[in-house]
Amino acid sequence: MWSVVVGAAVVGVAVSLVLTLVVGNGEDGKPAVALSSVGPTPSAAPGTVSESPSDSGAPSPSASASPAGYEVRHDAEGFRIAVPEGWSRSTVDSSYGIAVVSYRSPDREHRLQVYQVAEYSPDASFELYLSDQTSKPDGFQELGLTSLDDVGFTGSRLEYLAGTIGDEPDVGTWHVVDERFVAPDGNIYAIASYGPDSDGRDDELGHLTTAVDWFCPPDTVCDANPGVD
Repeated sequence: MWSVVVGAAVVGVAVSLVLTLVVGNGEDGKPAVALSSVGPTPSAAPGTVSESPSDSGAPSPSASASPAGYEVRHDAEGFRIAVPEGWSRSTVDSSYGIAVVSYRSPDREHRLQVYQVAEYSPDASFELYLSDQTSKPDGFQELGLTSLDDVGFTGSRLEYLAGTIGDEPDVGTWHVVDERFVAPDGNIYAIASYGPDSDGRDDELGHLTTAVDWFCPPDTVCDANPGVD
């Protein structure tokens, strides 16, 4: 998926099972905090939310190469991603890795969320998230967990429904597609796509797959036009 030259030494992935938990939006008093696998007590205090316009995730100068309807952002956290045009950006501190970054549609009914995962594999991360020790959004209903492992790519994708997402508008039932994968820098990241289930489920998957295709982690040089021969 990526043609890469790592620009910095690969950081070792933590071997202890620690989950970067983002069951809500991480901005309503429940930020992305690392939770030990042996207990539910947060190890870090809530961070301060930073709302900002697109300048913190400024469009790439080569925006003409962006997929139709999307713009490529070079995020202040160091990664590259493609998000739908006109979406705003906010962040909340995380106790592990980069800050949790959210990109939202103007009506706040769709969101892409990016954060770093501390578990040693995508499967281990989802195993912990789906366990009884990890709280879920109200109305959580698992739709499916799929392995995406292929040549040159390691990842898993969880699809689920939720009745409420903290501090987000009431859209009825939320449809969420959450993908966790090993990036070219050797670290594990998650990109989750949210939207109302009432308008169909294709848009969440489309936003997610485009974001993952264009994702390039910090301190890494990636293909300038992924998916383009």
